[in-house]
Amino acid sequence: MSSTRDGGPLFSDEEEGPMAKGYWIARVDVHDPETYKGYSEAAGPIFAEYGGRFLVRGGEFDAVEGTARARNVVLEFPSYEVAQECYRSDAYQRARAIRGPVAEADILLIDGYDGPQPGS
Repeated sequence: MSSTRDGGPLFSDEEEGPMAKGYWIARVDVHDPETYKGYSEAAGPIFAEYGGRFLVRGGEFDAVEGTARARNVVLEFPSYEVAQECYRSDAYQRARAIRGPVAEADILLIDGYDGPQPGS
């Protein structure tokens, strides 16, 4: 399987079309906004290096079921593998160390879906 960090199309060895994208879904409670800014400043260039793109970054929400956190983020990456590479990179782990003491976070790395949709 080939991968790029520049957001270009990715193709597997077995398929002729683009692969499904990968995502980070993060739910965060920030306890020290000033220190958290340091995490945001450190993480932004790392996300860009891996082709990450914010689809949701905070914003108004309605927690209609389950438990919510104050901040919700969805980051899109060129593939699930690239999303994993970004999270596991040394650079991101250094940024994560800034966030750790000042926020509680639930982060999921998830493979996108590019199959049939309801009603089709």
